[in-house]
Amino acid sequence: MRVKNSILTRLARIFHLLGWLYQTGKRLRSLDNATQEQRERALSEMGADCLKVLNVRVDVNRSQPENAQQRGLLVVANHVSWLDIFVISMLYPSSFIAMKEIRTWPVIGRMVSNAGAVYIDRSSRKDIDVINASISQVLEQNGNVCFFPEARTTLGNGILPLKAALFQAALNSNAPVQPLALRYYDEDVRTSAVSFAGVNLIRSLWQIVSIPHIKIKVDIGAHILPASLPEPDRFLMKDKVQEYLSPIVLSDSPAPELILPENAA
Repeated sequence: MRVKNSILTRLARIFHLLGWLYQTGKRLRSLDNATQEQRERALSEMGADCLKVLNVRVDVNRSQPENAQQRGLLVVANHVSWLDIFVISMLYPSSFIAMKEIRTWPVIGRMVSNAGAVYIDRSSRKDIDVINASISQVLEQNGNVCFFPEARTTLGNGILPLKAALFQAALNSNAPVQPLALRYYDEDVRTSAVSFAGVNLIRSLWQIVSIPHIKIKVDIGAHILPASLPEPDRFLMKDKVQEYLSPIVLSDSPAPELILPENAA
């Protein structure tokens, strides 16, 4: 069994997180009239600060050179935890395509909204064309947009089949797709304890503050350009992303067959 933090340490982390929430709430209010550059810098710093409070270390492995294009990207990643939002905000400040429930979350909802989030109802497909048009508009204005093409959180041991619909925006705006593969570790052992699948926010937070040292490995793939596809087809783009993400996420997975909790629908 992995060692867990003492109750005192867990409560101390929550206390420091509340301090971060307070400072972040004040800072978010100041961003309402900020420029794109100011907003991106602030979101990156807020993401990094949250991870620091929770003693989360991010190890980045780049296939893409650091001086490669950093804006106007459709950023896509596998989805494990609400920590994903802070990791991606730190590396690629983005407008998020997020489930509508996040809008009501304290601070996280405000942070995602201030990044220019588009909220979607996962049970409805009627707004896909409108959402793609909104994404394309941000990309054409040199902003980043992030979404999770699995369309739900998993335990992080594998990848669900990706949804193709929102990749159309990259084709419409001729924007590069930036794939990110996320893996979570308790020290150096893969863990699903940080997963948001099948738990509520309070339980998820308690599980995260219980882990002494969380490490997140982020593999940053090379840009996938619409022009690199045999034809401009969102399903081909989706397949390219899945081909990149799956081997990395599965590479040291402790239970590749266990992607969702047993009680998941």
